[in-house]
Amino acid sequence: MIAERLAGKRICVVAGSGGVGKTTASAALALGLAASGKRVAVVTIDPARRLAEALGLEELGNEPRMVEPVLLRGHGVEMRGELWAMMLDPKATFDDLIARLAPDERTRDDVLGNRIYAHLSSAIAGAQEFSAVAKLYELSRDGRYDAIVLDTPPSRNALDFLDAPDRLTDFFDGRALKLFLVPTGIAARFMGAGTAVVFGILKKLTGVNLLDDVSVLFRAMGTLIEGFRDRAAAVKALLADPATTFLIVASPEREPVAEAIFFHQKLHEAGMPFGGLIVNRATLLGTGEDADPDAIRAALRDSLGDALAAKVALGARDLQLLATRNAVAIERLKTALEEPEPIVVPRLDGEIQDIEGLLVLYRHLAAANG
Repeated sequence: MIAERLAGKRICVVAGSGGVGKTTASAALALGLAASGKRVAVVTIDPARRLAEALGLEELGNEPRMVEPVLLRGHGVEMRGELWAMMLDPKATFDDLIARLAPDERTRDDVLGNRIYAHLSSAIAGAQEFSAVAKLYELSRDGRYDAIVLDTPPSRNALDFLDAPDRLTDFFDGRALKLFLVPTGIAARFMGAGTAVVFGILKKLTGVNLLDDVSVLFRAMGTLIEGFRDRAAAVKALLADPATTFLIVASPEREPVAEAIFFHQKLHEAGMPFGGLIVNRATLLGTGEDADPDAIRAALRDSLGDALAAKVALGARDLQLLATRNAVAIERLKTALEEPEPIVVPRLDGEIQDIEGLLVLYRHLAAANG
């Protein structure tokens, strides 16, 4: 059962490839934890509105918003705890981190009010992913929540999520930034000659002194290097903490299976805690659905006619073939991830678009062996 996978965990990071149901799985997990009595925050960095719509909310912002218990009681859920939800705004979160780490108001304003920073904060490799883990760290340190469930982007981007602390620290410690901070030697000649000419022309054309913007920005950012280094170390420690677990969500198709194996390998290499595998949207055979298609055709011929009976038999054969392929994919995942009892959720009717759908999904997660 999923409860056993999450026992004693404060942070659950849900990862996997796109289109496998990570967002709805995250919401269902959080809903179940909250119903059991925990105060839970579920965070998505998916720009789609799926999480808000599924929880019956008009919108989600960059701070957790409580899902009113009355919305849940209407679906027969007695909420013993609290469910909070938010959709991460990476830019706002990165700005907030700058404000927290700035040594004084002047440095904060020099960075946040800088025209170059407005573009750079979204372009630095790993900045958005670092924002996600920084928000996770902030919510964890806040102390208001018993559990936090994080819905990540597709898994190869989630690897950026794992690498973001190191990548951002490398940027601030890197040679390029240091050349701006201490422009000596070749850098000084570069800044004083060709670059100055280019910026001078741009100033005449636009009226904006970009050279001053660059200088002010990088010198101000230089005062934040130590803070970023400390924060990066803290978030890495949080991800590797025994109270954190990573759940990988996959579906039994070729690409999601490969992505799940790839991500699990990277988790292992990074020393991150793997908590279990959820195989979602699996085609499973029900009672009688493994009957021989020829026998089905013969049994239905008199009542349906041969042509219609043949179509039913063909549909049964296709279903059996798909179920067989899914079973092979699940066995591959079990072997590669060394996960003998993954949580397998059958393909449900229609898309999950509301609380009722989330409850159906959670019941499958809670009832599955694991």
